[in-house]
Amino acid sequence: MNVDQQSFLRDAMRRLNLTREAFSQRIGVTRRALDTWLLPDGSSEARGMPEIVQRFVSEILQAASATEATQSVQPGALRDRILFEGRPQLLSVDQFSRDSVEALFRVADIMQPIARRQKVSRVLEGAVLGNLFFEASTRTRVSFGAAFCRLGGSVCDTTGFTFSSMAKGESIYDTSRVMSGYVDALVVRHPEQGSVAEFARATNIPVINGGDGAGEHPSQALLDLYTIQREFSRLGRIVDGAHIAFVGDLKYGRTVHSLVKLLSLYRGLKFTLIAPAGLELPAHLADRISRNGHVVVQTASLAEGLAGADVVYATRIQKERFEPKEQEQFEGYTPDFQIHQALIDAHCSPRTLVMHPLPRDSRPGANDLSTDLNHDPRLAIFRQTDNGIPVRMALFAVLLGVEDQVPRSMRDAGWRPPAAIGPDDAAFDALEA
Repeated sequence: MNVDQQSFLRDAMRRLNLTREAFSQRIGVTRRALDTWLLPDGSSEARGMPEIVQRFVSEILQAASATEATQSVQPGALRDRILFEGRPQLLSVDQFSRDSVEALFRVADIMQPIARRQKVSRVLEGAVLGNLFFEASTRTRVSFGAAFCRLGGSVCDTTGFTFSSMAKGESIYDTSRVMSGYVDALVVRHPEQGSVAEFARATNIPVINGGDGAGEHPSQALLDLYTIQREFSRLGRIVDGAHIAFVGDLKYGRTVHSLVKLLSLYRGLKFTLIAPAGLELPAHLADRISRNGHVVVQTASLAEGLAGADVVYATRIQKERFEPKEQEQFEGYTPDFQIHQALIDAHCSPRTLVMHPLPRDSRPGANDLSTDLNHDPRLAIFRQTDNGIPVRMALFAVLLGVEDQVPRSMRDAGWRPPAAIGPDDAAFDALEA
């Protein structure tokens, strides 16, 4: 038994959008046989998959890929299907349909060996990325930079207003146009909603929204959905029909704003929105997902809202975006909205996923995701951040038009990566039993 076999089968189920039961029927084997092929190493009941089954599954995937390629001919290349005002730029998840999301994820799947440090590609050699972050960031800025570098490009960083010419009164238009003469793509984070769109309108090079105030964070939502799909495939589930519980600051949480839009592209979901009074999801977003036929439940009770959830998506209270009156109003919500081990054990199943876009407030008593869940395999936050690399690599490859070059450009990495990135990572396969 090996991880490659497990990954092969899980990714096949995810790509075909099939549960374990449906997948076993599709390939003509019993559910029991499929389960033994998916069991982790060390299990007494684990079995190797027959070579003929692997060939058959590969043929099914090839046929599916051929169909997808045929279907994509009419609407055009993926790059042309997600344009912003006629340009190859990513400002909002509204630019995606369900089909184009799935197409992007297939490109992300291709990037996985590079993201895992097993392969190397230089398709963006000579290209330069400008990371313009006018608001504090660690994960997003470094993740975009690492993704660009892993495709062979290089990165120039600017962080904060103090170190930019905008502190001298330069306009967004001028800054964007000047930077466009220096770099081949821009990732922009700005504290004011709508400002990234101003950057995008001043240039024809690819611009990606790295977060605009309380607006959107499209790449984070894409990697979140990609993570849900990969985790669900491991558990024999599909996104359609899932129950997703969002917890925390849903008013200012831009990652939630983007993710609910993407999830609403799927079918039959239940959204439970758990927020303090005054920090609920904006009404236009709640109305939008309701119109798509999903069930929407709003509550301020964690115990009530977490019951039966397939995914718990926690967000911190973003006090830096509060008005002065709000700072005082929400001071008392800290103990009521902390997600901790005892709460998850009491109200969630062993197969529930716990996610968070990070950073989380790890201080004792904080209104956030507790560190006592760090060793619980249901906690997917680090697998979530790891998935940011292949997804952002896919975005760069698509927007710069090189995604078809990646498979044939790969070569083996010349160094030995660690078998597991984090020394304290929970066992990924612990939920398989």
